[in-house]
Amino acid sequence: MRYISTRGDAPALAFEDVLLTGLASDGGLYVPETLPRFTLEEMRSWRGLPYHELAYRVMLPFVEDSIAADDFHAMVRETYEAFAHQAVAPLVQLDTNEWVMELFRGPTLAFKDFALQLLGRLLDHVLEKRQQHMVIMGATSGDTGSAAIEGCRRCEHVDIFILHPHERVSEVQRRQMTTVTGDNIHNLAVRGNFDDCQKMVKTSFADQSFLGDKTQLVAVNSINWARIMAQIVYYFHASLALGGPDRSLSFSVPTGNFGDIFAGYLARQMGLPINQLVVATNRNDILHRFISRNRYEKQPLEPTLSPSMDIMVSSNFERLLFDLHGRDGHAVRSLLERAQSEAVAIEDYRWQSARELFDSAALDDEATCRIISDVYGANEYLLDPHTAIGVGAARECRRDPSVPMVTLGTAHPAKFPDAVEQAGVGVEPTLPKHLADLFEREERYTVLDNDLTDVQNFMARHWKYAS
Repeated sequence: MRYISTRGDAPALAFEDVLLTGLASDGGLYVPETLPRFTLEEMRSWRGLPYHELAYRVMLPFVEDSIAADDFHAMVRETYEAFAHQAVAPLVQLDTNEWVMELFRGPTLAFKDFALQLLGRLLDHVLEKRQQHMVIMGATSGDTGSAAIEGCRRCEHVDIFILHPHERVSEVQRRQMTTVTGDNIHNLAVRGNFDDCQKMVKTSFADQSFLGDKTQLVAVNSINWARIMAQIVYYFHASLALGGPDRSLSFSVPTGNFGDIFAGYLARQMGLPINQLVVATNRNDILHRFISRNRYEKQPLEPTLSPSMDIMVSSNFERLLFDLHGRDGHAVRSLLERAQSEAVAIEDYRWQSARELFDSAALDDEATCRIISDVYGANEYLLDPHTAIGVGAARECRRDPSVPMVTLGTAHPAKFPDAVEQAGVGVEPTLPKHLADLFEREERYTVLDNDLTDVQNFMARHWKYAS
């Protein structure tokens, strides 16, 4: 398995190098040169497997040239045995053929755990083998940061620097990051928004000279292919639990950075029968405007009750554009360069190709609260605001009621108590017992201006072997 860049000019790499590289040298994102494809018979044989066994089978083709099968199997088993539900990603029925897949049963109560708990183990394995020390740099709109810190904090060979937008994540999200102690953990609250943080990460990966020549950056954001790889698995899990692969499923995915739904697109390319993928987003709706109108245009970012989707520069969308343009990296580069300053569209036949699979909807805060209230009233089941947007978008965009619709439940409602309170359901979500004392724990973080030089200078001074 080799990996190539969406911009077309970086060398092809093996999995181990892609894991440590993150952003390609030409500024693009790595994708597999070819995808494995599973037969219906092969997928049928996976019915009834524990989640970690299914995950091992789905992901092995992506890593087997770099990591021994037995070592990878052990990492995957350890990752998912630590989740708080035997099913790992249990399915909850809301109505006829309508389901929520709970992806918040990991240690930090968000879907990011599925990839980042595994990523920490992969990094530890590879860096130990290479006897190499690296610096993790990541940006978070709320959930990636805590999942990355939890997944990587025990890694002996990394320092972790996580940027989050100051006062623009929920209090639970912030405390999950800032109460984890460790000399190798650094939380940076940037006086800006998530896109500002993400831009700093991308710029820093493009020029790492600020760290000197003793180390390099490694990515934990979904620009890292390993993140996408791990998220492919739960589409297979849902399908096999609901009659697949002998029936097709549809999925609604709350998304701002397009990584989670791109994993669903890849699952379909790998042979899983998927009828429809719904892009569900809030009023920061750049993805919805593209899917519904073929218009990709950045607009000012607005804070919402669903802060993990307060994103206007959707990094992983580049991976889909690469396929829509026949894997022409230079065409993708040209399009995205123009998108920095103007609204862009792609050729109609390419857009229509995307529309065969994708639909989209954008819900504002009022509609989000209404879905939380409606679902709780009908089922006494509490949604977080992101999952509520997914349910609302699924109901708005559903093409065929006879096809099971699964909304990805991306976070625990206790992470967003303000949204639940505004929904007026009269119930206060509580944190699981392993986080019950979260508000009593001491916080540690550094507030910095929205200035790349300030951030890079801080990192250069504070990583383990800084001179």
